Amino acid sequence: MSLVGPVETRSAEIHRALRGAILDGRYGADDALPSERVLSEELGASRHAVREALKRLQQAGLISISQGGSTRVRDWRRHGGLDLMLALGAEGELPPEGLGLVRSLFEMRASIGADAARLAALRADAAARAELEARAAALAAADDPAARTAIYDVLWDRIIDAADNLAYRLALNTLVAGQHVLSFDAATVGAEIADGPAICALAAKIADADPDGAFAVASELLRRSIPETTP
Repeated sequence: MSLVGPVETRSAEIHRALRGAILDGRYGADDALPSERVLSEELGASRHAVREALKRLQQAGLISISQGGSTRVRDWRRHGGLDLMLALGAEGELPPEGLGLVRSLFEMRASIGADAARLAALRADAAARAELEARAAALAAADDPAARTAIYDVLWDRIIDAADNLAYRLALNTLVAGQHVLSFDAATVGAEIADGPAICALAAKIADADPDGAFAVASELLRRSIPETTP
């Protein structure tokens, strides 16, 4: 396959191709990648474009480059971070289907959200508790799905704030930044935002300082959006 266009475009294409081959297992952990020269010849690209693509893979924790030695694939499931999730789909491509990335992210969202609700019930001050109940009531009264979604987004942002857990805040920031992979629009989380009584119940559990109740309501609510998998 010959790659044409400016160096930046060719480098991005090479990066996407190699990243896909690593993530879907065509190159396994500790496998050696072809040399820059071989990749350049196979792809019809300059060695500079290949080198830039490899640098990006190294920065993402997918490969290790030895000075004067081979370039080897890292076990990205052991060494990768949430920044890898942000990279997936950032250039208009979908991650390999076999990764189950969307399901995994919704499961993470449900787990973090439920525990954040529990912590909010323990840690929120009076003003935060009152605000959550007011926002939940406003959502229940709204008819437009887009308006309900906007209120719901802010509601969860405030729950994360009230939980006072920095790791949960940073995780939420990552999920929001990764919406090219994971959408939270009305069509995706419709089963959540349509249930005004459940959302009001969640806010009430937090306002009543009921951590177990808040956890249970939040968990049931958030798990509705986890994609079903076929056996």
